[in-house]
Amino acid sequence: MSNNEISKDQKVGQKLDSSCGVCNRSTKHLILSDIYSQGFEEHGQYGGVSWYDEYQVIQCQGCESIVFRSTHENSEEYDYGYTHDGQECVIPIKKIDVYPNPEEGRQPINDSFLIPQKLHAIYRETISSLNSNHAILTGIGIRAIVETICKDKNAQGNNLYLKINDLVTQGVLTQDGADILHKLRSIGNDSAHEVKPHDTVQLGLAIDVIDHLLQGVYILPYHAKSKFK
Repeated sequence: MSNNEISKDQKVGQKLDSSCGVCNRSTKHLILSDIYSQGFEEHGQYGGVSWYDEYQVIQCQGCESIVFRSTHENSEEYDYGYTHDGQECVIPIKKIDVYPNPEEGRQPINDSFLIPQKLHAIYRETISSLNSNHAILTGIGIRAIVETICKDKNAQGNNLYLKINDLVTQGVLTQDGADILHKLRSIGNDSAHEVKPHDTVQLGLAIDVIDHLLQGVYILPYHAKSKFK
């Protein structure tokens, strides 16, 4: 047995943050139209599955471009986090997609040719996968980039988690940088081992982090060394 409830335009006039492919960053968007759907399907003695979907037409408050945005949550996909008082809690995973894809046409960072050859090849293929909206391949590419950086820097450890931490010991990364890499490692794990796609917003932010990492580890040190001899 299942049931479904639909409501319309309850959030019209409100604003939210969303990626803009024209402005090339996250901007405030005005909700022009909104449909919210929630449902529940029973599965006998095992309880049931609930889901929540939202479909919106939104307008960037910078360039005024109009896009379609969808979000999805369900009771079967969740992560674990902590409340303000330190108690473990379940956090629903919200998938967000924007059409047209705001990451379409994304270009590699400037001076990417300074990146080691093998790493450069993986990076460009990952960017290409993101532009083509191949979410699983993009996630796998993100993990491959992290692994290749660790290998290039001779990071020690018998797994990727320990190798990332060793980059902090070497002074290649700050602890904040390592924390970010661990999140990217998790994205890659989901894609490679569970064939789990992430939404375009998450993947776009992950590539933003990769871009900053490559600049900090390879590109900026090269320019600093060449200009401040």
